[in-house]
Amino acid sequence: MAKQLVVRLRADGTVDAETIGMHGAECLDHIEALEALLDAETVSSSFTQDYTSASISETASQGVDQSDGAP
Repeated sequence: MAKQLVVRLRADGTVDAETIGMHGAECLDHIEALEALLDAETVSSSFTQDYTSASISETASQGVDQSDGAP
């Protein structure tokens, strides 16, 4: 799936943004860039399943790497 940043401008002037196809902390860089472009600040956020599944995978692979050298 292609990486996407979906931005919605609401009638009340608020902006919603959602990242699609990004894994782990990669999405945070895009949200940070959007904040800079809009001169705005995130007031609420939540992590998607893509973020949490990538974090779990990274932690698991780090654990495997650390145990490789164990006697």
